[in-house]
Amino acid sequence: MKYVKLVSKMVILNSSKTDPNKILPMHYLWARQYYRNGVSNNWVPEEIGMQKDVEQWKSIKELKEDERRLIKWNLGFFSTAESLTANNIVLAIYRHITNPECRQYLLRQAFEEAIHTDTFIYCCDTLGLDPEEIYTMYKNVPSIKEKDDFVVNLTKSIFDPNFSTEGVDNIKKFLHDLIGYYVIMEGIFFYAGFAMMLALKRQNKMIGVGEQFEFIMRDESLHLAFGCDLINTIKTENPQVWTLEFQREIIKLIKTAVELEKSYAYDACPRGLLGINAEQFCDYVEYITDRRLERIGLPKAYFKENPFPWLSQSTDLSKEKNFFETRVTEYRQGGDLVWDE
Repeated sequence: MKYVKLVSKMVILNSSKTDPNKILPMHYLWARQYYRNGVSNNWVPEEIGMQKDVEQWKSIKELKEDERRLIKWNLGFFSTAESLTANNIVLAIYRHITNPECRQYLLRQAFEEAIHTDTFIYCCDTLGLDPEEIYTMYKNVPSIKEKDDFVVNLTKSIFDPNFSTEGVDNIKKFLHDLIGYYVIMEGIFFYAGFAMMLALKRQNKMIGVGEQFEFIMRDESLHLAFGCDLINTIKTENPQVWTLEFQREIIKLIKTAVELEKSYAYDACPRGLLGINAEQFCDYVEYITDRRLERIGLPKAYFKENPFPWLSQSTDLSKEKNFFETRVTEYRQGGDLVWDE
């Protein structure tokens, strides 16, 4: 890449050499690549037609009541979760990650979270849903509230205006919160919902909403991968923080999150539908959790097979391989959901 100069002993936290106003020469080329991939993925919700969805939503025959409930619950969870993730970026993470190329990607991610927020506005407006019902589910539906409260509690340290990343203990707190935000929120809590909505799409139900979720999933795959690389870089540059005791703490934290997500799966899909059931969603959550654990250098905990092989074309994180281990197809138009194998 042009204008790249690798500088020895450059560190991503607490570096006196870092000038956040001086992006060249770059030091963390992976951050720059995530920015470029994000730009290639650009989309807006209005590019996706929703007429068929409106017809199905208004029809008393097209959708079962459990399916309508599932759609509302996922819209309810994601509509506020996206705002929560945006607030984490803008109000906390950006302040502590002063490396300019990482900040450039964080700004891109914040823009994408705004697109996701706009997507749920678009879905609610198009389907004529009651916004008060959808946007208060994070308070009124216990399994949604538990997930949101868990993440808010996980990331409270970096919202403290007096918090700094100086010292081993504070770096641990920062890593703890980054894992809560990127690995748990975006990497675990989002993915059962993705699977549910794309299971609907697979049955030719609410295809427009399903396509919106496919685009969101594609963005979130990048967010997750960037977050894991950020976490791993901090670990590499500060090996003294990644103790066995701290690793056990993180594993325990992630396992707690898995139980919350499994509770949500049973609440959102209590009787089974679409040819799948809550037990399979729980297996899927455990399957992807093992992949998250490995991504940040921790051992598997569940050893589950993917219960939904068909998801490999839409939501399975084998997309991480396509996006981040080989090459990514550039997306310049909204309707092109094709990944290179």
